[in-house]
Amino acid sequence: MTTPEHQFDFWLGDWNATWDGGEGTNHVVMAFDGKVVQENFNAPDLIGMSVSCYDPERKLWCQTWVDNNGSYLDFTGGFENGKMILTRDAIVKGESCKQRMVWYNIAPNEFDWNWERSDDGGKSWQVKWQIKYTRQ
Repeated sequence: MTTPEHQFDFWLGDWNATWDGGEGTNHVVMAFDGKVVQENFNAPDLIGMSVSCYDPERKLWCQTWVDNNGSYLDFTGGFENGKMILTRDAIVKGESCKQRMVWYNIAPNEFDWNWERSDDGGKSWQVKWQIKYTRQ
């Protein structure tokens, strides 16, 4: 079994990202002596980066995302039932909600990723953006 510090290793590499109406690339590397996963996402209307690291004290992953829209998003979560799930509490257009990212159908050269939102405290989730990743 993979140790918690290596649960994001599947994401490392160069990826083509496709979704309904768009496409982009993602370059994901291990940085800072193997302690930080650094993502560099590039699409025509969205350029962003994230840093993720495992917090052994809290036994969870922490990720911070920033982008060319001025977004700053912070997530926590972990790997469960074959999926990496990171969640955050958010305010969108004045309304409180939960947001999450889910990496799933993970295979050596592909995986799926969802951006989801919950308006009922996490009881149900709506997929807002779905990306298919294939290794370059």
